[in-house]
Amino acid sequence: MATERSLAALLRSLQSTSSFEDASGLLPTATSFLSILGNPLNLSLLASQLLSAPALWNHPVDLFACRKILSVFNTAAIAVLQNDTTEEAQIPHGVGRNRRIEREAWVKAIAEGADDKSPRWRHMLLLGGILLGFEGQNRQGLPWHIRTKLESALATAAQLALEELDAEAGIDGYCITMVLNYTFELLSDTQRSKLDYDCLLPIMVRSVFHSPEGLEGGYFLGAIDKDVVEAPGKKFRWASNSATFGYVTAVAGRPLVGALGPLSRLVAHAVENVRDPNLVAQSVDYMADFVRTLMVQWRQNKLSEVDVAEETEFLDAESLKTTIPALWSLLRNCMYSVVIVLRTVLGRTINDPALAAGSSAPYLCMQSLHILRNLYFISSRTGQNGSSQQNFVFLAAIDILSQYPDLAENFLRSIKPSDIGQIPDHPVERCLDLFFLNTAEHFPLVLSPEASEELLLSAAFPYLAAGANSLLLEIFEAAHSLVLVVFAIPHNAELAAKHLPFYIENLFAVFPENLSARQFRLAFKTVIQITAPPSPLANSQPLLPSILLEVVRDRALTASTIPIPPNTQNGSSPDQPPLSAQAVLILALIDSLSFLRVDDLKEWLPLTAQLLNAIPDRGMRHVCIDRFWEALSGGEMDVDRAHCCVTWWTTRGGRELVLFGAEPSSSAGPEGEEGGPFMSGAVGAVAPESKL
Repeated sequence: MATERSLAALLRSLQSTSSFEDASGLLPTATSFLSILGNPLNLSLLASQLLSAPALWNHPVDLFACRKILSVFNTAAIAVLQNDTTEEAQIPHGVGRNRRIEREAWVKAIAEGADDKSPRWRHMLLLGGILLGFEGQNRQGLPWHIRTKLESALATAAQLALEELDAEAGIDGYCITMVLNYTFELLSDTQRSKLDYDCLLPIMVRSVFHSPEGLEGGYFLGAIDKDVVEAPGKKFRWASNSATFGYVTAVAGRPLVGALGPLSRLVAHAVENVRDPNLVAQSVDYMADFVRTLMVQWRQNKLSEVDVAEETEFLDAESLKTTIPALWSLLRNCMYSVVIVLRTVLGRTINDPALAAGSSAPYLCMQSLHILRNLYFISSRTGQNGSSQQNFVFLAAIDILSQYPDLAENFLRSIKPSDIGQIPDHPVERCLDLFFLNTAEHFPLVLSPEASEELLLSAAFPYLAAGANSLLLEIFEAAHSLVLVVFAIPHNAELAAKHLPFYIENLFAVFPENLSARQFRLAFKTVIQITAPPSPLANSQPLLPSILLEVVRDRALTASTIPIPPNTQNGSSPDQPPLSAQAVLILALIDSLSFLRVDDLKEWLPLTAQLLNAIPDRGMRHVCIDRFWEALSGGEMDVDRAHCCVTWWTTRGGRELVLFGAEPSSSAGPEGEEGGPFMSGAVGAVAPESKL
């Protein structure tokens, strides 16, 4: 009787309480009653009141309030499960149990509380809470037939709730999204197939990216700027006790944002299963609007004026330790959620005939690339290989768009640098330029020479002449890579002949101060490959490879023999000693030998061997000799060139020239070996460990 009187008092309080704050204070008591009541009618009555009580629902509610109601049923189900487990452990074997109510009857009684007094979307809080309580975290607390019925009831409630929604769904749509996100992994494939994904997908996308319960369309980022102030030492400070940091923390803690990873996968699942392909394009448009706003809001923020490499110089310690990492964590979650959905969009575009058509596929790909561009201020911090899914979206969109050259050119024109010929001062603009260079690198094969010169080379050349600037190292190498790709395309032979002199002059001007040894070697080898057969440029200027190699040889004879400082841009490999500028120039020459004509190769093999002996440092010289031997015998040469190399090495003094220098008959070799008369190709005194 005492329990029934307490229950009656609780029900009266739920009816008479005037505010949600007061009513929410009664929820722990309601949870306790749900777990201990033995009368099914009382359980159904209390459950019904929790879904319809005026104090809880007769005012605007948010997802936190909905989550509290879901938590009531979830916690009560866990308590029932734990109580049953405790009783079973305490009752001796063979003795009958005297439980208040069977678990199956308890579930049925609670489920009957989802009645006509409350809308269908609130029923999902009840059913989802019970399912999570008994089956979440692999608890397996229900018999199979009861779990199947509960899953079916939840899927049916979700479908009916979707049918009741109007075009501008509010908290009801957000609640459907939240409950499905929490329970979707517990539903069988049969129950998942009952959902109308054509209705569900737009609701979920709007809930996640544009709703006040989600990411607010990206506008949360713009609020930060007013609390970013100047601190002593001319540094920016965004204090952890500021209102805007509290606001960003609150955004990150919202039910939909805090579970953004699994929610994004749920949205992606809906993309895979919608029947109407137009809804896929509509979802991409929603995400494009979101990331565009996010980029604009960041561009207008004072924090965006600080380059990544300058953050320790221009941001105070508190910001670097607390507020900035929290912001970037939220922004990375935003980026990954968009990428997860885009991966599914591109996957469906490849496999769905309706989306793969020329009227749809290239536009979806352009939209996807625009999205990645607007997210690049985030993704550029994680590196080019930060996400395999992001790489798939990027490369798949480029691959599909490349099938439509006119549209590809139009896309590049739409994202080209705003001031071609100049390097922008703002880090965000330079970040967008970097995206353009990295993206444009994949399109020269389908562009005309005129378009390549107008769009690509004109955008890359300002960075080639930028000089030593630590802030531009990544974009500097991207510009080099783009120029080399343009030059390497066969139909750009005239374009390459026109601009190669400037490029070569610049290449030698920036090495080693502003170009790494790896990048220099790659760039020079590519230039030789472009100018050597079977390149069309080799027909019009057959002497160009030899001229370029002569330039390298002359510079190597006078280059510095001091090791290049092992910093981030010029460091050598860990398994070899630091190399000098002279050694790197000689290695670049060796890398290029496999592209020469046989007649030119006969000339440059002895010249290269002479350069090897001009290196004063023994360790560097051995590195270059090993690379020379690898080039000759490692399979880089074709049959004719390999035959030329073998002949030179064995019968034309190549071995002696490499090992002993220009005068093999001297009294002592470079490493102290005894000299003597040798005929060409004879085997001399070679160290046992030498592979030569």
